[in-house]
Amino acid sequence: MPLRLDIKRKLVQRSDRVKGVDLHPVEPWILANLYSGNVFIWNHATNSLVKSFDVTELPVRTAKWCLRKQWIVCGSDDMFIRVYNYNTSELIKAFEAHADYIRSVCVHPTQPFVLSCSDDMLIKLWSWEKDWDCMQIFEGHSHYVMQACFNPKDTNTFASASLDRTVKVWSIGQPTPNFTLEGHEKGVNCVDYFTGGDRPYLISGADDKLVKIWDYQTKTCVQTLDGHSHNVSAVAFHPELPIIITGSEDGTLRIWHQTTYRLENTLNYGLERVWAIGVIKGSNAVSVGYDEGTVMFKIGREDPVASMDASGKIVYAKHNEVQTVNVKALPQDYEIADGERLPLAAKDFGSCDLYPQSIEHNPNGRFITACGDGEYIIYTALAWRNKAFGSALEFGWSADASEYAIRESPSKIKIFKNFKEKLEFRPHFAAEGLHGGALLGLRSTDFICFYDWEQANVIQRIDATVRDVKWSESGEMCCIISENSFYILRYDPEVVAAAFESGEFDEGEGVEDSFELLAEISETVLTGIWVGDCFVYNNSDMRLNYVIGGEVTTLFHMDRPMYLLGYLAAQSRLYLIDKEFQIVTYTMLLSVIEFKTLVLRGELEAAEELLTSIPTEHHNSVARFLEARGLVSDALRVATDPDFKFELAVQLGELGIAKEIIESYNDDVGESKWKQLGELAMSTGELDLAAACLDRSGDLSGQLLLASAAANPKQLMQLAEAAKAKGKNNVAFVCLFSLGDIDACLDLLVETGRVPEAAFMARTYAPSRVSEIVQLWKSDLGKINKKAAEALADPAEFANLFPNFDEALVMEEDAKKTKMSSKRPSASAYGGEQELAKQMEKSATVAEEQEEQTKNETKEEKEEPAQNAPPTPKSEPPKSPKKEAKKATPPASPKAPPSPSPKKAEKEEEKPTKEVPAPKIPAPKSPKKAAPEPPASPKAASAATPPDDFVDANEEGPAGDEDADEWIDEPTD
Repeated sequence: MPLRLDIKRKLVQRSDRVKGVDLHPVEPWILANLYSGNVFIWNHATNSLVKSFDVTELPVRTAKWCLRKQWIVCGSDDMFIRVYNYNTSELIKAFEAHADYIRSVCVHPTQPFVLSCSDDMLIKLWSWEKDWDCMQIFEGHSHYVMQACFNPKDTNTFASASLDRTVKVWSIGQPTPNFTLEGHEKGVNCVDYFTGGDRPYLISGADDKLVKIWDYQTKTCVQTLDGHSHNVSAVAFHPELPIIITGSEDGTLRIWHQTTYRLENTLNYGLERVWAIGVIKGSNAVSVGYDEGTVMFKIGREDPVASMDASGKIVYAKHNEVQTVNVKALPQDYEIADGERLPLAAKDFGSCDLYPQSIEHNPNGRFITACGDGEYIIYTALAWRNKAFGSALEFGWSADASEYAIRESPSKIKIFKNFKEKLEFRPHFAAEGLHGGALLGLRSTDFICFYDWEQANVIQRIDATVRDVKWSESGEMCCIISENSFYILRYDPEVVAAAFESGEFDEGEGVEDSFELLAEISETVLTGIWVGDCFVYNNSDMRLNYVIGGEVTTLFHMDRPMYLLGYLAAQSRLYLIDKEFQIVTYTMLLSVIEFKTLVLRGELEAAEELLTSIPTEHHNSVARFLEARGLVSDALRVATDPDFKFELAVQLGELGIAKEIIESYNDDVGESKWKQLGELAMSTGELDLAAACLDRSGDLSGQLLLASAAANPKQLMQLAEAAKAKGKNNVAFVCLFSLGDIDACLDLLVETGRVPEAAFMARTYAPSRVSEIVQLWKSDLGKINKKAAEALADPAEFANLFPNFDEALVMEEDAKKTKMSSKRPSASAYGGEQELAKQMEKSATVAEEQEEQTKNETKEEKEEPAQNAPPTPKSEPPKSPKKEAKKATPPASPKAPPSPSPKKAEKEEEKPTKEVPAPKIPAPKSPKKAAPEPPASPKAASAATPPDDFVDANEEGPAGDEDADEWIDEPTD
C-alpha cells in the first residue's frame, strides 16, 4: 500500500534562478543563493524576506549555514569564499579559494572545517580557527567536482560527485580517495548520505537521468531509480521520513519510498528546472530551489507517533523501529522538576512491518494498534506479537476494549468484536475520517456523524469542521476539535435509549437532544486528553491549559512544542513528549480537579471537605474558579493573593477587609489600591474612610472634592499647602480660590510664571494689586518684546483708561470688611436629608397658606370700591370699580406721592410677599451694607456695579447662598 503523506505548501517566493537552498534548524528560515549574485534569507512562517546579501555580480552557486558561529558561508564564480554574520550582516572573511568556479561548500558538523569543491577538479579543506588556512587538498577527479558532503555516521569521511561519472569517498588526512563508485553513464551532479542507522547507503543523481542508491560498505549499487526525463540535479534522503526526494531539470520533484523504492508522488510547481533540495533533521520540511524561485512544503505530520497506557508505559515509533520507556522506572530518590526532560532509558521493543502514522493503546492497555501505509496491525502490548491485521485507512478503538472499527474506504466501515467482524455498513456520505470512543464518529468535510457500536444507528449529526474527537473515560464528556476552536459537549445515553425505545428519532439526523453543548472555546488545540471531567490540552501558543465548566486555566508555559501522552493520577502528573522523543512531565493536582468538578455538580459541602487536601499555593486557582461560578464570598475566604483578595473584597463591598489588605502593602505598591478604595468609600457615603484613603493615596483631586463638599476651610488650607509642595498648582489654586484668599491666588500665579493671568484676576477681584502685578508683567514681557511691554497700561499712570477704578477699590475694601465680619456655616449646619425634606415640606405648606390668603385679600379689595360707588343707570354700560374709585379720589399733588386710605395701607402692610420663602437656616447674618450712591452715567454704573448674578469670590462657603449678595446694590424704590 502507498504511503499516506499529506503535502502542505508553506512558502512560494519568486526570484531569479536559485542555485542552492539550506534550512535553518532552529529559526523558520531558508537560505537561498541566487545566480544573480545575491543571497536571501526567507521566513517560511511569515512568507517574508528576513535579510539579503549582495555578495557579488557573478553567480553564487552555494551557501550554507554555520550555526556555531552564526555565519553563512558562500562560494561563487569569482572563485572567492565569503563568510557573513547573518545577524549583523558583517562580512567576516573573503578569500580566493579556487582557480575556477566554486560549485559547493559543506560545513563540518563538529570540527571548525569547511569543505569546498570547484571546477578546478580539486576539493579543499579550510579551518576557520587558523584564519581560514587550507588544511588539505584532495586530488583525484578528472572533471568538475559538483558536490561534496560529510558522512553523518562517520564525520571523518565524505563523498564527492564529479562530471567524470564517478562518486568518490575520502577520509580527512588522506590525500587519495578510499574508493570510487562507478556506474553512471554521464556526469554525476549530486550526492547525499542516508542518515538512518540501519543502512550504509548513499545516493547519487546524474545527467543520465538516473538516480542510484549505493552501499558504500560493499561498494555496490543497490537500486536504480528511473523516472526523470532530464538531468537529475538534486537528491536527498529525508532524515525524518522513509522517503527519497529527487529533483530534475524536467521541472519535477519525485518522492520515492526508502524501503520499497516505489514512486509515491510527483510534484511540479511550474517554476521550471529544479536545482537544489534542502532537508534537515528534526523537521518534515523540504525546501526546493527552481529557475524562478524558492518553494518550501511539509510532508506528513510532525508530531511524534507515540502512546501511553494507564500504567505509565510509553511506546513510540522512529520510522519502522518501535521503542518503549516506563516513567515509573525512575530512581526513588530522583526529584522530578516540572518541564525537565526525564532521564529514561529507551528499550528496543521491535520493528513494525509498516511505516506507522499512528500508534494507540486499547482502553485496558493489553493491545497496541499501528496504522499506516493503508494497513493496520494489532500487537500485544507485552511482547509485541502480531494479533490481527488488515487493510484500513484509519482505525479506532471503542470504549469497550474488545471492540474496534476500521475505515476500509470512504464508503465502507467495518466493526470488529474480539477480532472478528461483527458489522459492516456504508455511510450515506463519503467518510474522510474515523474516530473511536464511546460512539463511533465518521467525519465529512463540514460535519460529523456519531453512530452506536451495536447497530451502527445514527445518534446525532453535528455540523462542524472537525479535526479530532476526544472522549472521557466515563463516556459522558466529548471534545470536538476544529482548526481554530473546540467544543465541550455532554452525551446523555439515557435520552438516546428512550428515543430508540419509543421510536422517536430520525434515521438520518439521529436523536436531537443526545448532546448538550457546555462550552465553546476559540483556541487551537494541538493535542488533548481527558482527566475525569477536565479536558487538558496544549495550544499553538505553547501553553498547557485545562478547562472545566468553560473556564480555561493555564498550568504552564512551555519552551517548545510538546504533545500530550497521558496522566497518572497516583503521581498527579501529566506526561508529554517532544519531537526528539524526550519525555517531560508537569504537575496537575487531582484534588484541584475533583474540587472544581464537585463545585460544578453543586456538591459544595463535599468540595469544602476536599479543600483541606489542596496545597495553599493552589488556593488562588481555586478562588478564581469560585469567582467565575459566582461564589465570590467563598473565593474571598479561599484566596491568598493580596491583589486578588482586594478585588474580591471590593466586589463584595467589604471595605474594612479591603482596607486591612492594603495596609499590608508597601506605600508605592498600594497607592492605586488606596485610591480605588477611596472612590468606593465616597460612593457609599463612608466619608471618613474616603478621606483617609485619599490621603494615603496622595489623590489631591479627590481630597479637593471631599473638602469642597464638606466646606471645611481648615482642610482646604492644608490641601493647598500640600498641593503647592507637590507642584500641583491647579489644585492649590482652586483651594485658595474656594477659601476666598485672592492675595494667595495672585501670589501663586506670579510664582508659577502666570503673570498675565494674575493681572487679569487682580483687575477683577483685587484692583489694589493691579499696579504691582502689571509692573511684574512689564518686566517679564520686556525681556522678549519691549514694544509689547510698553503697551501695557498701569491704572496708576493711565487712570483715564480705567473708568470707575476708584469705585472698584472702594468695593474691594468693603468686601474685605464684610469678609472679616461674616462667618459661613459648615456643611453639617444644613442638616441631613430628612431635616432638609421636613423644612422643604413646611415651607411648601406655608407658601400655600400665604397664597390662599393673598387671593382672599385681593378679592376683598376689588369688592370694597364697588360698594361705595353710586348706582349706575340701567341704560349705561357698567363701569369698572377701579375706574370709579379713581374718580372719587382727589388729584394728587405733583410734589407728594398719593397717600392711600388708612384701611388700604393697613392691609398692604399685612400683605405678604408673593415669592416662596427659602428654608430657614440657622446661620448668623452679617449687617446689611448701605447701597452705594448711583453713578453719574449709565456707563459708569455698569462698570462699578456688579451684575445681579455676581458672587464675591472672597466670601466663604458655597456660591449662591443668601449671604453672598449682602453687598450687591439693591434697587431703589
